Amino acid sequence: MMNPYIAKKTLGELENWFNEHRVTEVECLVPDLTGVARGKILPRDRFAEESGMRLPEIVVAMSVTGEQPAEGPYFDVISATDHDMHLRADPATVRLVPWAVDPTAQVIHDCYNRHGQLVPFAPRSVLRRVCDLFDARGWSPVVAPELEFYLVERNLDPDLPLKPPKGRSGRAETSRQAYSIDAVNEFDPLFEDIYAYCEAMQLNVDTLIHEIGAGQMEINFFHDHPLQLADEVFFFKRTVREAAMRHDMYATFMAKPIAGEPGSAMHVHQSIVDKKTGQNIFSNPDGTPSKEFYWYIGGLQRYIPSAMALLAPYVNSYRRLMRATAAPINIQWGQDNRTVGFRVPVSTPAARRIENRVIGADANPYVAMAVTLACGYLGIVKEIEPTPECKGDAYLSAYGLPRSLGEALALLRQETDLAEVLSHAFITVYTELKEAEHAEFMKVISPWEREHLLLHV
Repeated sequence: MMNPYIAKKTLGELENWFNEHRVTEVECLVPDLTGVARGKILPRDRFAEESGMRLPEIVVAMSVTGEQPAEGPYFDVISATDHDMHLRADPATVRLVPWAVDPTAQVIHDCYNRHGQLVPFAPRSVLRRVCDLFDARGWSPVVAPELEFYLVERNLDPDLPLKPPKGRSGRAETSRQAYSIDAVNEFDPLFEDIYAYCEAMQLNVDTLIHEIGAGQMEINFFHDHPLQLADEVFFFKRTVREAAMRHDMYATFMAKPIAGEPGSAMHVHQSIVDKKTGQNIFSNPDGTPSKEFYWYIGGLQRYIPSAMALLAPYVNSYRRLMRATAAPINIQWGQDNRTVGFRVPVSTPAARRIENRVIGADANPYVAMAVTLACGYLGIVKEIEPTPECKGDAYLSAYGLPRSLGEALALLRQETDLAEVLSHAFITVYTELKEAEHAEFMKVISPWEREHLLLHV
């Protein structure tokens, strides 16, 4: 169901919404580069008085550990004197916080500099920038994400492996239960809360299924505009984590949380509608695939390898992209083929779409949607032809994606076309942060190294 407040444009209308729901507090949210909700919690009266707020620009440009580089090109973009961002509420994003004790609203804010320009390295700004490119050509991009996640036992010691949680039966899953209704029903009380929260927040969630892994679930969203759905994925991740903790377990969107189990993805279905005709430009009038459809695939194939650091943003992300593990290893495409990176589901011509299966569940939804749309956009604009369709098992082919974060960052730095579309400032900040994050990870010695290298080398 479409959020009925999507058309709201003014803070005055937002105030009316607060009155209607008797809101006493407002969570002012800004998604950072990792997808974490940053911001402030204000009393309702203070929110009305301030009509916005300020935060240091570094708040949206931190690593997953809350750090930033000590020097380098990062500070060619981020002010060394720690300038403020001027935040403006987007009234279309207002939702209740359904688990709050007092009536509390949450509103996502956009980040501007003191000259009134969008901060280019803020994730929401990046997605807005890409959507504007489509809009300028009279196109409206449409996406539908499918988000996988694991339920796990509470884990207070990061040195210990994660385990599936116990369900209503008092037992944890020990085998794979793909699409099992009974396995989902093991967690009925949790999912009743999740659906109740989603209904209260008017999130467009569709189907819930049990995925392949033990304790692995998937939620599908109805198709909509990319910014709307990136907001919903952002809200949904926060909601599921909160609901799970209330049932004495964790929900995790790590790409590969449990050794020996499949990883978690964020598959994104995408198509483009001509704003004048309302027609899907991936289909010709006679129902056959259009040249834009093939060029879009060509763009994904050409640019996704260079964009992997944005779609697989952590060292853990690359553990998911392994042969025969329900995750792609290359950039092949095919009809109704789940072994490829870019799958074309069986559909009517009006619903013709491309599913990007490369993106991890750990990716920032704003960045991920901006990137996949940018790659397809460049494919159409540059008329990039795809490779021949893969009609067999793509796992039998060679790897076509980076195998590590370090390799992915090197490719991203070399790709000028993506930097032009996503902004050079964003790419600079992102790659510098990820280099620092990767260096921090490399200081850690893993159990595998102690087990196999301690006495054998």
